[in-house]
Amino acid sequence: MNKIAEIREKLAAAGLDGLLITDEKNQRYAVGFPFTDGAVLVGREKAWLITDSRYIEAAEKTAGAALTVQLYDRQLPLKELLRRDIKEAGMERLAAEDGKLSHREYLEYEKALGLKLEPCGSLLQELRASKSEEELRYMQQAQDIAELALEDVLHVIKPGMTEQQVMAELVYSMLRHGSQGNSFDPIVVTGEKTSMPHGVPGDKVIRAGDFVTMDFGCIKEGYCSDMTRTVAVGHATEEMKTVYDIVLKAQLAGIAAARAGIPGRDIDAAARQVISDAGYGAYFGHGFGHSLGLNIHESPSANPSGLALMPEGAVCSAEPGIYLPGRFGVRIEDVMVLKKDGCRLLTKAKKELIILPA
Repeated sequence: MNKIAEIREKLAAAGLDGLLITDEKNQRYAVGFPFTDGAVLVGREKAWLITDSRYIEAAEKTAGAALTVQLYDRQLPLKELLRRDIKEAGMERLAAEDGKLSHREYLEYEKALGLKLEPCGSLLQELRASKSEEELRYMQQAQDIAELALEDVLHVIKPGMTEQQVMAELVYSMLRHGSQGNSFDPIVVTGEKTSMPHGVPGDKVIRAGDFVTMDFGCIKEGYCSDMTRTVAVGHATEEMKTVYDIVLKAQLAGIAAARAGIPGRDIDAAARQVISDAGYGAYFGHGFGHSLGLNIHESPSANPSGLALMPEGAVCSAEPGIYLPGRFGVRIEDVMVLKKDGCRLLTKAKKELIILPA
């Protein structure tokens, strides 16, 4: 997979001659090759993948006809190669990822290349917001792996286990089912710690009557999955069941409102209204959802300040929650693909409250 043709269309529309790509995730998006050093340079007629001796063989084997692969080393440094390629292509207006390069790196590239770089990080951000069928296939595979791991872990959670032990079971199970890594550090919290949306797994022991919240995801071919499930162990109080039901209704309302072409805040508002009407509005502090793909958090987002229109093909999380400080919290998260007339869920796992045996 590479997106060189799509990038060239954006360059032409912006009147740019080329784009310098240094961010690893953007490089992977542009040319389909995962590496951690070097650069990708996309011009109007030619594109270069420049890497070092660690990745050169793999790059040459995977690069298609649209790419020229080059090796940089001590004798021929990266910036010198780039300068030569830019001169050969006659580039005068060169764009760079202003949101990814540090100020120092930006200035160093300008000095080394002899060109004033044009800030154009939004070019790739806009392209990456809408996922292709191939990208969606990888994300579905990652989501399926995560759900297989959830099924495994639901059979082993019991009182006396620690949060870290549950997290380890999740990670191991995802790897066993084909994960290529975690899309973020998993969150596993229990008891009163479930009131912390981004609580850190520790030595806290699960007790009968606790909620356990698990927020986790894995990577397949570079693409992330993301899901959260809150389950009860042994039994749940009526208040716990009520709060869970409100969160589920809020999530379903947000999903029902979700579609391409509307601001993200409209999706958020549909879910937030349900929680506010139930009297828990003060306990839902974060946004309804965020886009994801090669990164676990991408743009645009479905939150109260989300003014950007959600593009068709965006993959967005749906994760409302209620968090009662020092007591308990509930979050339920799926991921959905936005369409013109609605959305399609990648997540298939059961969402109704699960009460595990104690």
